[in-house]
Amino acid sequence: MVAVFFKSALAAALLQGALAANGTTCTGTFTPISASAFVDAMNPGWNVGNTLDAVQTEGDWNNPPVVSETFDDMKTAGFKGIRLPVTWAYHFTSQSPDWTVDPAWLQRVSDVVDMITQRGFYVIVNVHHDSWVWADITQASANVTQIEERFYRLWYQIGTKLACKGSMVAFEPINEPPGTTAEHGAEQNKLNDIFLRAINDAGGFNPQRVVTLVGSGEDAVKTSQWFKRPDAKFKNPWAIQYHYYSPYDFIFSAWGKTTWGSDADKATLEADLAAIRGNFTDVPLIIGEWDATSVQIETAARWRYFDFFVRTAAKYNTATVLWDNGADHFNRATHQWRDPTVLSILMNAAKGVTNSLPDSTTDGAATSQSSSAYAYHKLNTSVADISLPFLFNGNTLTSITNGNKALAKGTDYAVSSANITLTRSFLSTIITPAAGMGSLTNLTLSFSAGSPLTLNILQYSTPVLGATSSALPATSADLLIPITWAGQNRPATVKATKSDGTILIDDWTQWLGPLQQGRMTYSGQWDWDGSHVILRAAVLDAVRSAGKTTTFTIEFYPREPSNVANYTITV
Repeated sequence: MVAVFFKSALAAALLQGALAANGTTCTGTFTPISASAFVDAMNPGWNVGNTLDAVQTEGDWNNPPVVSETFDDMKTAGFKGIRLPVTWAYHFTSQSPDWTVDPAWLQRVSDVVDMITQRGFYVIVNVHHDSWVWADITQASANVTQIEERFYRLWYQIGTKLACKGSMVAFEPINEPPGTTAEHGAEQNKLNDIFLRAINDAGGFNPQRVVTLVGSGEDAVKTSQWFKRPDAKFKNPWAIQYHYYSPYDFIFSAWGKTTWGSDADKATLEADLAAIRGNFTDVPLIIGEWDATSVQIETAARWRYFDFFVRTAAKYNTATVLWDNGADHFNRATHQWRDPTVLSILMNAAKGVTNSLPDSTTDGAATSQSSSAYAYHKLNTSVADISLPFLFNGNTLTSITNGNKALAKGTDYAVSSANITLTRSFLSTIITPAAGMGSLTNLTLSFSAGSPLTLNILQYSTPVLGATSSALPATSADLLIPITWAGQNRPATVKATKSDGTILIDDWTQWLGPLQQGRMTYSGQWDWDGSHVILRAAVLDAVRSAGKTTTFTIEFYPREPSNVANYTITV
């Protein structure tokens, strides 16, 4: 049960009443908009992630401070709305009861909001990582009364600063508030009402402003279980915002899940989005965060996920706002998308235009993984025709180009049923004796409708480790294993097997398919950089705890039994 340390409710009420009497008066005009119209106008949207929400302040994480040109880029890309995550926790200049926010930080947020709206975007401003820095109501020591006081004061000040912004500006009370019980859900409903009271007390145009209210965790299931409609005395148009990062194993590269797109995968995703829509049939819904990153997720599976996710959200009248932390998708420094094809797929899907897509392995019983986003050729093998299956989805292939040169149908490629075949004669002009490893060229496949697709002709061999074994280190630290890449420059996954044949971590994965048994989870357990495969300290601790020599099988793309490298830690 959450512990509550009572402060003077009378003092808090008097303070809030005094603040309400001093609400802002605006001289401009405000064009009211319904929550439904606002959500529609946001779709599709983009998150300015890891920036104003960085801990402790803007620029402290992997992105420089926001510049207006980024929003020009988003306009060019085709996005309609921007979600602006903001962490406020480190910008308070006083404690209870005032909780004064640094005016310079309020001004910075206001200036960025103006950058966004001046370019015609709708924008949602929120309170972001405060949810776990000071507003975590689930902690045993949580002073809920003080959290409520601080929450009111914060939103009163945000509401005052942004009171006279136009109707293209909406508010979201708090990002992913922790909550695991009905009691937590009830407290979040209370915080939603406190938020509404604060912005209404702040005055200006806020009583008419659209808000996107949240449930515990901004999770669809918890929101469906515990969310209650706000107090009817507040007249703000409101929508519900939730976030969707599912299935966990695919989105976060856990347990060797590098495939997606089976009938069961699609049915689960659709059931999730249908369920919350079924619980809130008359409420506008917006998925404020979702993603399948370009960093470690296999390309064909990612493209298919993007297409199906956006279409399914539209089917259930739900807007989407892509999460982008500055490393996943858009390189703000170079103004380039790391994967332009995924952007094109997203935009076409959002318009309801049918995309053709690469086929790839979806069978959970498979022992290898194929992908039609690549035409793989193994080094030192004969060049032969490469035939790849595609999901045409009612479209027809209209052309294949290599840069500015069009390939000749019948000579350079052929189409038969659902397969596109690159001929040996054409491939021999690309895969020459002098060709190196890695990407040799990118072909562009254009169709009668929808996004063009990139087909990467890639020559590969199995990467070579700088060492194949070592003794278990005496102390806990990440282990960096030198590697010479040979084509694909990232692992697909890593399997960890003890000397007795059992699984080192998550032994329940023995019940999964052959491509997932014994595999570990990206980032928390394994990673890579330009010249190393990295085993995290936690993994070495697991070896130490097991007391058994362990072999780590590092698997690469294409995932086939021979394309692996083994590293053994001896105990």
